[in-house]
Amino acid sequence: EDQLVESGGGLVQPGGSLRLSCAASGFTFSGYAMAWVRQAPGKRLEEKGLECVAAINSGGRSTYYADSVKGRFTISRDNVKNQLYLQMNSLKTEGTARYYCATLVPAGAAATQALVIGLWGTDYGLDYWGQGTLVTISS
Repeated sequence: EDQLVESGGGLVQPGGSLRLSCAASGFTFSGYAMAWVRQAPGKRLEEKGLECVAAINSGGRSTYYADSVKGRFTISRDNVKNQLYLQMNSLKTEGTARYYCATLVPAGAAATQALVIGLWGTDYGLDYWGQGTLVTISS
């Protein structure tokens, strides 16, 4: 059974840092591009407002960042440990959201069309995601 389990969320003050982790199992993690996406608290992942904040290709050599997080967030992966990470620095209150890790597949094969993003010459959609981890940024 494919499984993605996010962790590392919590309450942090503006300007603080958090490191999110995502443990993958049940599938060949190294074969998939991956993304961190976020959704406002209380909304389902597939509702309007979903944002891809960062993505990384299967080998880990190409990355993407939304303008809203560029220079503050760093995505990385360990294909030996089957882990995806998101280092978040200089956090802002508008970053309060539930953060999900998700597999990326060509958009036509994706489980949802809620978010389609053009990366590295291909339109990707989200195919599988975890339960998310809540990040609250507040003083």
